[in-house]
Amino acid sequence: MKAHADKAKLDKLRPAIRELQALATKHGINDIFQDNGGKLLQVLILTGLRCLGKREGNDAVDEHGNEYELKSVNTLLTKSFSTHHHMNPVILGKYRKVAWVFAIYEGIELKALYHMNAAQLEPYFTAWERKWHESGGKDINNPKIPVCFVVENGQPIPF
Repeated sequence: MKAHADKAKLDKLRPAIRELQALATKHGINDIFQDNGGKLLQVLILTGLRCLGKREGNDAVDEHGNEYELKSVNTLLTKSFSTHHHMNPVILGKYRKVAWVFAIYEGIELKALYHMNAAQLEPYFTAWERKWHESGGKDINNPKIPVCFVVENGQPIPF
């Protein structure tokens, strides 16, 4: 195989990518190329939140110990935020205890950040819980929160 003509450009950018990864590692993000790592780093720095660094549980914590669920969306691809692949009452219980930060991107460009408390999202939580019970306890695969709902009801976070 022969390398693409852009290999020299990639090689030139590699030191900056390593520097970005070093910054991400400092903030508890092990791989900027996985699980929206680069976007997560940006949101953490802009909000002053600290990554909890766990696969399970909430995503971040503030200086007072309050935990947060963080969600991001690329509006060039979809108009709603993903939640959880196995939504059930246990996950809903976790979601009802924390504030949320929503990051709206167009590609890699951050366009807006919003804060919402769990009570503002309760109409979704209630509907999902009802659906879970009506299905006989079958987990819901990744129910969504529309971007328009967040924009209309969330508190903008300046950055």
